[in-house]
Amino acid sequence: MRVRHLWAGLTVASAAAFMSVMVAPLAAQSARTPWGDPDIQGTYTNTYENGTPLERPNELAGRTLEDIKGDELLALRKKIQQRTVDNFEGPIHAPNNWWQDNLSLDRGSQAWLVVDPADGKIPPLTAEAQQRAQARAAARKASTRGPADSYEDRSLYDRCITRGLPGSMMPAIYGNQYQIVQAPGYVAILYEMVHETRVIPLDGRAPVGKGITQDMGDARGHWEGETLVVTTRNFKERSTYRNANAETLTLTERFQRIAPDKVRWTVTVDDPATWTKPWTFSLPLTADPNPVPLYECHEGNYGLKNILSAARAEERNK
Repeated sequence: MRVRHLWAGLTVASAAAFMSVMVAPLAAQSARTPWGDPDIQGTYTNTYENGTPLERPNELAGRTLEDIKGDELLALRKKIQQRTVDNFEGPIHAPNNWWQDNLSLDRGSQAWLVVDPADGKIPPLTAEAQQRAQARAAARKASTRGPADSYEDRSLYDRCITRGLPGSMMPAIYGNQYQIVQAPGYVAILYEMVHETRVIPLDGRAPVGKGITQDMGDARGHWEGETLVVTTRNFKERSTYRNANAETLTLTERFQRIAPDKVRWTVTVDDPATWTKPWTFSLPLTADPNPVPLYECHEGNYGLKNILSAARAEERNK
């Protein structure tokens, strides 16, 4: 798959802090929409956090995010930048590494993403989740199908269907822009990859029934001071985050402007059927002057086209 970066012509008017450690400056808190809500609108990117490990690396055991700043953090970020270039060298991903060099990963602001628990590690899986994982592994091992015998063997991401939530806003090698738009009673978030849009009601309406599920879930939001809090449930099993249980997973996001050009995005993952306790990760979204590009997900993707045409031919011959 390749992406054509064309101007989309989109315009916009102009997450919580690391728990209670970071407080948004007063200047950043003062912006208001015409109807009085905190103004977090804009086009943002998290490109600079690409390569940041989700969990605290073992070699940094005993350290906190606040410990790793300045020159030490810059050195870590430069290693991530070089590792990205080394791992993706060649024309398949980016001719002459221009893509990786352009990521400016040394601008990343933290050494890892998980902020709770304090050890920076995702809590252990429950016995139920371990059984689900073992059953999936056994099914794959028993299957006689190859990794691309059918379009169904490819991931939802490969098939340009969804990256799910919170996957759609997790940093990746490309496609890291997001547009937040506000209106009275609503917030909408457009994701560059795969151009999904979440429309989040803020009017206190009840969630939809459990029989209605979506890849991005059913979201409801409200303001807590300067922070937008969004609770999402009712996920589809096929796209739940990290193989969570779709029936019990709740994601709670917090968006808070922490600087004129930054909004902190914080996500608490709560699924008692999958992890032994809730856990939280956080990263900044940085303002981007460019509009969200078009995402031509299947442009030039002859691999999936050939898989589909072969499947149709196989059906005709049955």
